[in-house]
Amino acid sequence: MADQTERAFQKQPTVFLNRKKGLGPKRRKPMRYSRNVGLGFKTPREAIEGTYIDKKCPFTGNVSIRGRILTGVVQKMKMQRTIVIRRDYLHYIRKYNRFEKRHRNMSVHLSPCFRDVEIGDFRKGQVPKKASRSFNCHLLIQKGTEYS
Repeated sequence: MADQTERAFQKQPTVFLNRKKGLGPKRRKPMRYSRNVGLGFKTPREAIEGTYIDKKCPFTGNVSIRGRILTGVVQKMKMQRTIVIRRDYLHYIRKYNRFEKRHRNMSVHLSPCFRDVEIGDFRKGQVPKKASRSFNCHLLIQKGTEYS
C-alpha cells in the first residue's frame, strides 16, 4: 500500500484497488504502476519497488516527458518535493564584443524516487508542458549515476 501522509487518500489513478479476491494463485506482489519514459532515461529502482505516490513523477505519475532537456545546479531544497536549480549561461554584448555571465533560478519538481539529492549537485530535467509559463520541469537524472 502507499504512504498515506496527506489528508487526501493517495493512490495511483492507473491502479484499481478494489479488485475481487479470486480463487486462483495468490500474488504477494503489490499493485504498482511504473513505466519507461524513453529518451534514454532508465526507470529508477525506487520508482518500480517504492511505495510513494506522486502524480507529477515521470515514472509513476501521469506526466508526459517532452520538450527541452534542461540542466542546472541544485541551490535550495526547502520545499516539499520541489527544489530550486540555478542555470548559468553567457549573454553576448555586441558593443564590447564580449560575453557576460547570467543565471536563472528555476523551480523543479523532485520525484521521491531520487533520494540522494544534495545542494550543489548537477542535475538534468525535462520540460513537460507545451506552453510553460513558469518552467516547472521534472527532475529526471543526475550526472554520473546509474540513471544517466
